[in-house]
Amino acid sequence: MHYQPRPEDVRFLLNAVLDAPTRLRALAPFPEVDEALQSQVLEEAGRFVGEVIAPLNREGDEVGCRFDSGEVVTPPGFRAAYQAFVDGGWPALSAATEDGGQGLPAVLEAILYEWLSAANHGFTMAPGLLHGAYACLKHHGSDELKGRYLQKIATGEWLATMCLTEAHAGSDLGQVRTRATAQADGSVRVNGSKIFISGGEHDLTPNIVHLVLCRLPDAPAGPKGLSLALVPKLLPDGARNAVHCERIEEKMGLHGSPTCTMRFDDATGWLVGEPGRGLAAMFVMMNAARLHVALQGIGLLDAAWQKADAYAAERRQMRAPGAVPASRGSEAADLIAEHPAVRRILDTQRAWIDGARTLAYRSALMLDIATHDADPKARERAQRWCSLVTPVLKAACTHQAFHGASECLQVFGGHGYVREWGVEQVVRDARVTMIYEGTNEIQAIDLLVRKVLPDGGAALSAVLLELRDTLDASREADADVQRRLAQLRYLGTTVAMAAHANPVLPYEVADDFLRVVMLTLMAWAWARIEVAAPADADRVRAAAAFRRWVLPEFEMRLGIVKRACEGVALAHSAQEASR
Repeated sequence: MHYQPRPEDVRFLLNAVLDAPTRLRALAPFPEVDEALQSQVLEEAGRFVGEVIAPLNREGDEVGCRFDSGEVVTPPGFRAAYQAFVDGGWPALSAATEDGGQGLPAVLEAILYEWLSAANHGFTMAPGLLHGAYACLKHHGSDELKGRYLQKIATGEWLATMCLTEAHAGSDLGQVRTRATAQADGSVRVNGSKIFISGGEHDLTPNIVHLVLCRLPDAPAGPKGLSLALVPKLLPDGARNAVHCERIEEKMGLHGSPTCTMRFDDATGWLVGEPGRGLAAMFVMMNAARLHVALQGIGLLDAAWQKADAYAAERRQMRAPGAVPASRGSEAADLIAEHPAVRRILDTQRAWIDGARTLAYRSALMLDIATHDADPKARERAQRWCSLVTPVLKAACTHQAFHGASECLQVFGGHGYVREWGVEQVVRDARVTMIYEGTNEIQAIDLLVRKVLPDGGAALSAVLLELRDTLDASREADADVQRRLAQLRYLGTTVAMAAHANPVLPYEVADDFLRVVMLTLMAWAWARIEVAAPADADRVRAAAAFRRWVLPEFEMRLGIVKRACEGVALAHSAQEASR
């Protein structure tokens, strides 16, 4: 079966849980973005994704991309589908109207890309960086560069890449060696090699705009010496630039997407932003990309769940414990959906999908508020949420995409391990999301070491207090969430104090701390969902699964971090006593 977006599920979260229409219409650019318009966009997006993109997924995986003498041929149907994507205006959904875009909210673009990733992750890697490249160039590009490239990127007429890492550097961008030499005409000449470049070469668009981290000759060592250059495949006069694809990687999954090794041989480019401020410019792109990677995780988990749920509703195996005999009729075996072990898997993944969607959509709404709200304090609160929650969502949602998809494969038994059902592809494709855009371990360190500890947990505490104020303590479920919010606030302070005695500790417990944060946020999300849909049978079952099978991890992770901090305190006391 092909993945099918379900706009009704999304509309419920946007309208009933997050009150998105009201919040968006209060922003200056979106007075007409009411519930009806959002619904129309989602219906059309769902139809396009389900009918045009999803059917190419399996062949894209099986045929893959072909590399021949520096040229890359994408799988059958990809070129036509991408052109239909551009013709439909989908790449330009949230780009400004003056740049050729439709000027719609970021949250609608986020949902589109979630569905695209669920339907065909390999295909979606091609346009997946357009939103980030557009934001990077719009904020940091010169007027000349924006005049030449911005609209082409906004509309998807030209695709873009993010050329960061090199073979020796990995995630340590301070080791980047690619050189840029200034020219008299204001351009730079770029020399070096980059690896793991998604869409570095392909046949989907005539030109490809590469955003390349590089180092000017007089730049200091380390990340502060990096600049960012725009290096196109084709120069403004139509000539081919000295940009070469040396090979495409043979990967575990994502066979429909060419992951390239790129070489720049005195290639012509132009600086984006100030010299030595390349990472600042690139982070505009990377932060947008990290939310979209979280949405990839949600989409991939939904794709695996859809397959497993449909299979469980058709496959019969043995008698299910506790099943009602009268409902069996003449069948010799029960549907596996009635077996408690299978039901637990399906309901648990559904709990993750809906809870994570609520948080991701709220984050996308916060991006719109941070950009457009007239109240500077509202913009500050929204930016604080995005800064803290984006690494949490990237790590937790991609972790669950892989592990949850593996659980969904389990529903099929042996049939899940063979290709015909398609769930094994989801498992393979999902694995990379835990690695790229910063590994999940790096996300956890970013959260705790860079976002929580510098102010002693004050920013995190402010976010948690805002969530607390949306809850009603007279409701048992809400009171439970408020208790967990308080525990997390105290945990942030505890780690901050322990870090003074042992600076290594935060790096050791960062993963556990991030899980505590995600589980707390999920508990808040499910409390809001339950208020909005108290009688919905499917969501009632998912809510119960969340409390029974997911939320108990909170105590475990909380205990791990607390015991680590207590160990530091004991060691410090012993050290003081020995002096």
